[in-house]
Amino acid sequence: HVQLVESGGGLVQPGGSLTLSCVASGANLRHNYMAWFRQAPGKEREGIAVISLTTGSPVYADSVKGRFTFSQDDTAKNTVYLQMNSLKPEDTAVYYCAADGYGLLARRYNYWGQGTQVTVS
Repeated sequence: HVQLVESGGGLVQPGGSLTLSCVASGANLRHNYMAWFRQAPGKEREGIAVISLTTGSPVYADSVKGRFTFSQDDTAKNTVYLQMNSLKPEDTAVYYCAADGYGLLARRYNYWGQGTQVTVS
């Protein structure tokens, strides 16, 4: 069983920055992926970034490409970060960390964090 704990959400002005963190525990995720999703009120959960825990290579959705950076901790491989720059009001959502899956479709992931609210206003 995998547990995911996110942190780092909050309120930020447009153009500002936030960094989200996610720590995975409870299983060996070496050969899997971790991802960030977000869900705004009334909208479907959107995959925004995925990273291979083996290579550390991220892939981004077009909506965040060039503004968000998904990285893996150099020493704690089950810890990942989402650096969010140039935030826009449309980035407002609950952000979720996900593990044991692949790609950017929510239904492909087996484990989810509790979510952290990001509000850009």
